Amino acid sequence: MPIPAGPPASRPPLATARSRTALALAVILLAACFAALTPSPARAADQFLSQGRPATASSVENGTFPAGAAVDGNSGTRWSSAFADPQWLQVDLGSTQQLSRVTLAWEAAYAKAFQIQTSTDAQNWTTRYSTSTATGGTQNLAVTGSGRYVRVLGTTRATQYGYSLWEFQVYGPGGTTTPPDDFWGSTGDIPPASNAVEVKILNRTNGKYPDSQVYWSFNGQVHSIAEQPYLDMPANSAGRMYFHLGSPDSPYYDFIEFTVGNNVFNGNTTRVDAFGLKLAMRLHAKDGYDVEVGENRQTFAEDRATTFQRFTDAVPDQFKVLARTQAPYRIIAPGSDPSFRAGGANSGYFTAYAQSVGVDAATSDIFGCAASLAAAPDMCAALNRHVATLPASQQGDPAQYYKAAPANYYARFWHDNALNHLAYGFPYDDVAGQSSFISHGDPQWLLVAVGW
Repeated sequence: MPIPAGPPASRPPLATARSRTALALAVILLAACFAALTPSPARAADQFLSQGRPATASSVENGTFPAGAAVDGNSGTRWSSAFADPQWLQVDLGSTQQLSRVTLAWEAAYAKAFQIQTSTDAQNWTTRYSTSTATGGTQNLAVTGSGRYVRVLGTTRATQYGYSLWEFQVYGPGGTTTPPDDFWGSTGDIPPASNAVEVKILNRTNGKYPDSQVYWSFNGQVHSIAEQPYLDMPANSAGRMYFHLGSPDSPYYDFIEFTVGNNVFNGNTTRVDAFGLKLAMRLHAKDGYDVEVGENRQTFAEDRATTFQRFTDAVPDQFKVLARTQAPYRIIAPGSDPSFRAGGANSGYFTAYAQSVGVDAATSDIFGCAASLAAAPDMCAALNRHVATLPASQQGDPAQYYKAAPANYYARFWHDNALNHLAYGFPYDDVAGQSSFISHGDPQWLLVAVGW
């Protein structure tokens, strides 16, 4: 008798089929439970696009209420228009940006009917939001679309007065890798100096801090830039101007250095001791000379945490600690870190290389150009840049710098992220003209950008 055929190979035994069905149901139920219990992904935080950007208006009530007062981050200043319809206020974001929302903080003189519009050229406008029943106060509006210029166009006033805004705030997802083209803003409003040079301080913290929380101090004066964005700087010797974010004595601080004569400016940004805040300077002289130094646009545009992480990713293992020792306030120079000092794990970092060119100096003294190297700028620079064994004719070639260890990779990072690759990463970084030092006669004004 033939043996009965078994079930078709394509169909599993019934018990197996039941177990797979049960497993499938269990997986479906677990997935459903997980979906119910798992929160929706959080939306990335919007970027504050409008603060400190150039603003213009169809009119102002008087000089006390300029257009820029609505984008300065100070809730105590405002723009106010003439007492007529229509009126507009617009802000230049510097480059085309995607928008997500707009906040309008109205004074009592608000718009009953208005539109939010965008443009790429400040001539042709697209309406993104419109209402004829507004009630004033603070309005948080969902506004999408893109544009370089964003304006609020008031068509019907709610009072007999004009239109007045404490704040006009534009937000978007961001995503650009560089700040707007006009990073330095307008220079036409800088008053003439009565002393040696007029200094203007700019808030370039990308909305992290309002002008009322960006402080500068010099020679006993302490002000926020909301209070006083200008300093009529007198002649002085070996001066420093400090900048603090958040409060006048905040641990988030940095400084620039200068010696100013009656007819000359000499100064620089510096990373010799540490990185505290992103800084850049632009000097303009009466003869048309115009130069900028400091961190580059890409570095200003990114978040502080990103800068710290990029430093950590860019440097060899021995240098990564520099971003941790005083984090989140500073990335310190290697000569200041205990690991590179006597008894530290990296105290012998430069020893063999320095001895190969006849230099007997501690690693921390090489980084700091101290002790015997204080009087040997060329040798100190050559050791930091790892060109000490090259012919003297090649030691001034930046293409040769930092190509092998041991080298000052802390300094290299700041050169890589500086305007024109010029930075003060160690005391004698001015050898071969590689520092951020600038000097010129008959200075007219100096802009200092303070970033986060």
